[in-house]
Amino acid sequence: MAKVELTPLRQWDDFFPGSERFAKPDVKDLAKWNNRVVSNLLYYQTNYLALAIVVFLIVGFLNPLGMFTAMAVVSAVFLGSVWAGENRAVINNFKRRNPTAFVIAIMVASYVLISMLGSVMVFMSAITLPLALIFAHASFRLRNMKNKLENKIESAGLKRSPMGILLEALGQQEENLQKIQSFLEGKLKE
Repeated sequence: MAKVELTPLRQWDDFFPGSERFAKPDVKDLAKWNNRVVSNLLYYQTNYLALAIVVFLIVGFLNPLGMFTAMAVVSAVFLGSVWAGENRAVINNFKRRNPTAFVIAIMVASYVLISMLGSVMVFMSAITLPLALIFAHASFRLRNMKNKLENKIESAGLKRSPMGILLEALGQQEENLQKIQSFLEGKLKE
């Protein structure tokens, strides 16, 4: 198994260039859209982490108790769902068949618990705002050749990153591994 390493921070002009590197995702082809999002999450993960930390710190400074509550609840729900996905066959099957629904279920469960504790606005601003910004960027940012190459290396298991491990835990990497395996098998047959 390859060691876990953080990808380099991408330069601003690569992360957020002009409008020519952004395009509306094809909502009719969910597999292609999902592939774009996963690829961008892997390639720009350090930039996304920096963006999330900045928003997280700003909100945490404004409301530290609510921030701690939201952070504890989301962490507990996420870890509980990953554990349940690995140890309960029904949940594991659901996660494999409906990875997006599984992620949405985690977010809804977190929201319900946080609303019971009275920290909804902290959750919305500290957790959801960075996630929404990251998802929007990953959805609209077109991939370049370097992005695609880095993702092939990550998916083949030659390099591991924190985002790759997170996506694997959420069941988002299996499809990419199957594509790579099919590609390699096709090349071997030729």
